[in-house]
Amino acid sequence: MALQVKPKIAKKAQQRIKVLTIDIETAPNLAYVWGFFKQNVGLNQVVDQTRMMCWVGKWYDAKTTMFYSEHEHGREAMVKAAWDALSQADVVVSFNGDRFDVKHLNREFAELGLAPPKPYKSIDLFKTVKANFAYSSNKLDNVTQRLGLPGKLSHTGFDLWLGCMSGDDKAWGLMERYNRKDVVITEKLYDRLRPWIKNHPHVGQFTGDEWSCANCGHTDVSHGRDGEAFTYVQKYKAFQCLRCGTWLRGTTRLQNPVQTRIYK
Repeated sequence: MALQVKPKIAKKAQQRIKVLTIDIETAPNLAYVWGFFKQNVGLNQVVDQTRMMCWVGKWYDAKTTMFYSEHEHGREAMVKAAWDALSQADVVVSFNGDRFDVKHLNREFAELGLAPPKPYKSIDLFKTVKANFAYSSNKLDNVTQRLGLPGKLSHTGFDLWLGCMSGDDKAWGLMERYNRKDVVITEKLYDRLRPWIKNHPHVGQFTGDEWSCANCGHTDVSHGRDGEAFTYVQKYKAFQCLRCGTWLRGTTRLQNPVQTRIYK
């Protein structure tokens, strides 16, 4: 019988584990070029290199988001606010964050002379989507809408970035709304994909529960269909969370390791 999942993190766990969903927006590189295709741009042609323009963060299940931008807060205050948020987080959720957001943030921290933030566990939902599903496009907007979740906020395209770089208040207002919505839908996707996330830190270590679901912290866990999970040479008890649907494996072997004989 199919399991109808309700994949929210348990209330008790929410009080112990700090989950931050984050998304940044960056300015493009600005350079002098002679053509539009197959350009090899040298560093002496670059007028201005890419930088973080703004970021939005949301603590799990909070009703509000926090927005910081170079336009409203200044670069140093914006970067330090991101550093403070990451240093408070146990888990940081993003979409393509391992390759993009996290590396841009780390560059900003280093250039400001900051030490690395407190270590956190990164959950990159782009990797979860790419590893488990065959969507025509793995872009956030396509994935969320295919799953029945809200899509991204429409905007004016590259003109929005041009407006922000020129200091236009109206453009910055739209950028803020766009950035905030990206974080809101990313958190919704985090809940929806919870049972598919393979690298989630065990929530039970934060709650102190002897037995709970690794991905959501609920204690409503039962034996699976067959009650067993197999590795290549071992057998363990199998369990499934009745709240979020995550499959779990016991730690006690149910049999001795398979003895392999080698014949010459």
